[in-house]
Parts: sequence; C-alpha cells; structure tokens
Amino acid sequence: MIRARRLDPSLPVVYLDYDGVLHSDEVYWYRKRGIVLRADHGLFAAAGILESILAPYPKLQLILSTTWVRVLSYHTAAKRLPPGLQPRLRGATWHSSIDTDWWSTLTRYEQIMNHVKRHAINSWIAIDNDAEGWPLDDAERLVRTRDSHGLLEPAAQRELARKLALLC
Repeated sequence: MIRARRLDPSLPVVYLDYDGVLHSDEVYWYRKRGIVLRADHGLFAAAGILESILAPYPKLQLILSTTWVRVLSYHTAAKRLPPGLQPRLRGATWHSSIDTDWWSTLTRYEQIMNHVKRHAINSWIAIDNDAEGWPLDDAERLVRTRDSHGLLEPAAQRELARKLALLC
C-alpha cells in the first residue's frame, strides 16, 4: 500500500490533477467496467514527461488534487502514478473526513486553498485543466493545461518548467 510521506510545509508543493493533465479529460469510471479513457492517448500518457520535468527538483512534494482520490481512494489514485513519482506524494486535497456534498460545491482553486491554509504551505503551484474561479492574483500559481492533451503539449511543458524554476 502506498502511504503519503509527511508533508513539509517549508518545501515546495505541486498540486496535481490527473484528467486533462496526465491524459485527456475524457475519462469515465463505471462500476462494472472500471476506468475508461475515450481519447487517442492512453491513461497517464504524460506521467513520464511530468517525472522528467520534476527530476531537477528532488525536494518537490506532490499533493493529489484529482477527483480520483474521492471516487476511487487515495491508494488507488496514488498507485497509478509511475514509481518515480510515488515517493514525492504527500497526500491529497480531499480525504474521507471531508463532507462530500460541501466539497463538490468548491472550485478546484478553493479545494487547493483549503489545503494550503490548513497546512500553512507558502510555496506551491498547481497543474490543472480547470481554471474556474482561479483569481488573477494567483494566476502565476496555475499551469493550465488543455483538456485534450494536458502535459503532452510542449507549451504546457515549457510553462511548467518555467514556473518550477521560479518556485524552487
């Protein structure tokens, strides 16, 4: 079982979404069929790219901000990442003690900010295809990816590399 290591709020954090970042956002979960991707690229097609971009920053921590955690569990979501990314995991924005009805009313930005404030994190960015409710004064904290290709797009890779260099 993959367990999150202890979060160090003094070290930089990347909030990581899956759908629209590591693969297309055309992902569906069916009780009987499991996870189904309706796109050209496979599930987690950009995970190796993310691993390469993060490689120069060994102290960088990952927090899962994906709905996979709420729907499938932290363990299931975490074990889908490549082994090279798993040691960076420090938890998720959602956990089982959170009221799901309340949580589902929050934007991704609000979910992340809830975690940032709860853990007193100062240095962070998010990689996400969902910019709803994201304020302009925090725009530099978001690497916004396109729904269809996520980090498979060179422009998104360059933006992430640039923002990581500033963060770290």
